[in-house]
Amino acid sequence: MGTGQLTIDLDALIANWQALNAFSDDRVETAAVVKADGYGLGAGRVAKALARAGARRFFVAVAEEGAKVREALGPGVEINVFGGHMRGDTDMIHDLDLVPMINSLDQMLRHVEALPGHRFGVQLDTGMNRLGMEPAEWQAVRGIAEEQSLTIVMSHLACADEPDHPMNPQQLKTFKAMTEGLDVPRSLSATGGILLGSEYHFDLTRPGIGLYGGRPFEQAHPVAHLDLPVIQTRELAAGETVGYGNTWTAEAPCRIATVSAGYADGIQRIMGPMTAMYFGETPCPIRGRISMDLIGVDITHLPEVPDRLSLLGHRQGVDDLADNAGTIGYEILTQLGHRYTRRYAGG
Repeated sequence: MGTGQLTIDLDALIANWQALNAFSDDRVETAAVVKADGYGLGAGRVAKALARAGARRFFVAVAEEGAKVREALGPGVEINVFGGHMRGDTDMIHDLDLVPMINSLDQMLRHVEALPGHRFGVQLDTGMNRLGMEPAEWQAVRGIAEEQSLTIVMSHLACADEPDHPMNPQQLKTFKAMTEGLDVPRSLSATGGILLGSEYHFDLTRPGIGLYGGRPFEQAHPVAHLDLPVIQTRELAAGETVGYGNTWTAEAPCRIATVSAGYADGIQRIMGPMTAMYFGETPCPIRGRISMDLIGVDITHLPEVPDRLSLLGHRQGVDDLADNAGTIGYEILTQLGHRYTRRYAGG
């Protein structure tokens, strides 16, 4: 009871996938991105819930993540690896029937030589300069790729969370030019691209952050709920301080609860001054610095001393915490600590 409880709402996850799936017409397949351990929420449990909802293709970052998803789901679904065919991955790709997204000529040669006939996809660089083949490289190997077991060609939008950004139509134009005449499924859009409209959907979409309750899918249901136990309370007189560095001083008598969690649990120190915890619908501001394992919270205005306070949920989502920390919801989710007791609901 000394650690926080992280509840993952699988029904909310499924509802988010279904909503994003509904943005595309029936000819477009909706996959699911479950990299980074399902955005910090448990790739195995997340993938099982999404498979039950109808997802048949999953995307991970590296082959080791693909192994965990395959263990959870068994055969019958396609698991794509964004990082491609890295040196040393051959046995894992073969034995677990993973589909590497080939990013370079070197990876292409490694794959077709080591695993002739084994399925693969290709990732194209349409301007993000991160992963994928640039136009000249792709043109040089396109004919070879089309003669092999090519399952999908994809690229990734750099600015999809900004609908009016000129990079979006620029990448769309480049992707169309690089894939013109190609007779395999194409994919350009993650969550942000789905919301840009049908022109960006092609044959398959790959929602990620929107599944887990984050922007830019503003209608997403919250998936992660975090409740933290109160260890101790104390009464402060005016002029007393809370936490390291004496950064907060009581202006009047108050009651402070010490909560069991801290930056070792992914609650970033920088968010403290802007963040509250919740007792039901009532916000309780954090006082003083967030330390490694403990946080001070002002509960003076509550009618009772709570056993627990909520940090994540319907009243305050991952993007609210991200705004308070000057970061993004992805970082909040993927940094959720391993000390929490995890509970899966629904699904």
